[in-house]
Amino acid sequence: MRVLRWLKLPIWLAEIATSAKSFKANPILGSVTLNRYGLHVWRKKVACDLADWRRSRLASAILPQEREAFNANGFILKHDLLPETEFAALRQEVYGYSGEMREMTQGNAVTRRVLLDKRTLEQMPTLARLLRSSSWQGLMHYVSSYRMEPVYYIQAILTQVGDAPDDPQTALHMDAFHPSMKAWLFMDAVEADQGPFTYVPGSHRATIARLAWEKRQSISLGQGDNSLSARGSMRIHPQELAELGLPQARPMVVPGNTLVVGDTSGFHARGRSLKASVRVEIWAYARRNPFLPWLGLDLWSLPFLRGRQVRLFWWYLDRRERLGGKGSPWRAVQRQHITDAVTNQGC
Repeated sequence: MRVLRWLKLPIWLAEIATSAKSFKANPILGSVTLNRYGLHVWRKKVACDLADWRRSRLASAILPQEREAFNANGFILKHDLLPETEFAALRQEVYGYSGEMREMTQGNAVTRRVLLDKRTLEQMPTLARLLRSSSWQGLMHYVSSYRMEPVYYIQAILTQVGDAPDDPQTALHMDAFHPSMKAWLFMDAVEADQGPFTYVPGSHRATIARLAWEKRQSISLGQGDNSLSARGSMRIHPQELAELGLPQARPMVVPGNTLVVGDTSGFHARGRSLKASVRVEIWAYARRNPFLPWLGLDLWSLPFLRGRQVRLFWWYLDRRERLGGKGSPWRAVQRQHITDAVTNQGC
């Protein structure tokens, strides 16, 4: 079996020039020897330099103060994104939706999502206009560093569900070694005890201290670990931040109608919730091969493909499970509203 496994060598080598991040799944990326010589650090530095170059080409799409905020912090925070009447209409569309949803449980938290593809957005004209506006797309493109179509959802985070262990998303982590984008438009005020999104300001930068820390991690994680860190989503303890010249994480305790767009190669987490709560948001996600030098040419942005990659992914997960393979973490559920309490009902 070991010999057969090494037939994958051409694939493992090709993945060096992609967004592949798992030290466990790819023995080349997880090689202790290669990472001692700087393979992981080289990949990160090249990816960050290319992202900086692409962002310089996209800088005119956002305001100067937004660029300054991003360069300093790794995220852009915008209060009062929409006029009051328009935001009220948007909330009505979000909370009035009743239809197809999916859920995933991690520890004591449930993430519930409604895919915002063409079919769903036809029912939500206010939201559709927002997602197609030049100001919104400018922010998405600049932070992701690509003119690409993000994946959009209505997302609800339900916390303190049952007696399960802590949600793993509450540990400070980076999503990947390379710059990528996530965004949250909060429908209601987020309080400090309701699991707010948190971000370590400035942790998106590939400083000398950060690269040295990641090099140490890459060497240790290539030694058979099966943690989330070994799969490429490195965790960091809060007490380590000072050694990297970084402050503690900032919780996004914000009013409704606030947008946060962040580079999730920076350290971030879902804050711990001290009580059962529901957080509802418009959620966006964009990640692409970090080694591409061009800005556009995103096939999934084409009108006949936009939004379909998620449905294809869900179809694959469901089909794999029906054929006796690994179960899908995203369960199709029947809910009347996005904020409904969790039940065992699913399909």
